[in-house]
Amino acid sequence: MISSVRGEILSIGLDHVVIEVGGVGFAVQATPATLATLRRGEQAMLHTALVVREDSLTLFGFADADARELFGLLQTVSGIGPRLALATLAVLDPDKLRSALVEGNITVLTQVPGIGRKGAERLTLELRDKVTALAGPTDGSPAVVAPGALRGEVVEALAGLGFPAKQAEQAVDKVLGEGDGHTTSSVLRAALATLGRKR
Repeated sequence: MISSVRGEILSIGLDHVVIEVGGVGFAVQATPATLATLRRGEQAMLHTALVVREDSLTLFGFADADARELFGLLQTVSGIGPRLALATLAVLDPDKLRSALVEGNITVLTQVPGIGRKGAERLTLELRDKVTALAGPTDGSPAVVAPGALRGEVVEALAGLGFPAKQAEQAVDKVLGEGDGHTTSSVLRAALATLGRKR
């Protein structure tokens, strides 16, 4: 399992990015939102999931581990393959998707091309409990962590990704200073975007 890739961005397509890792260019499928945070010639790190088929090996990339977890979870539902799972995350960010699944919001889920009413009902039926366990809160809202604890969690996560501690702290403080009601995943995404622009 290739769980992450880090390297220079060689090229960016409409639905994928090519990242050079150890002299090898890896084509990684990603959502438009993830691709928008990347720049050719810059260093980047993506959380990845490798999907193995008889005739192909495909890497799917995500800005954070939260999105990758949901990508895998979606594929446990009959009829949902990796392409449709990625399309779901392209239309709905992780927090919105999680809320829709927990609340059984069929209208939101059917916004995804390829998911009809029956498919949306199956998704909520099979994933409601799993998503609640993954997210923590039972009301379907994203977990809002106390600023101090959240700051420590995100700085630690960024340090684990290889960013210098001081740089990580500055990026997290900048994001936290821009509003309230932050979740760990939202702050991590924003901080990664900030650090990406600095590199």
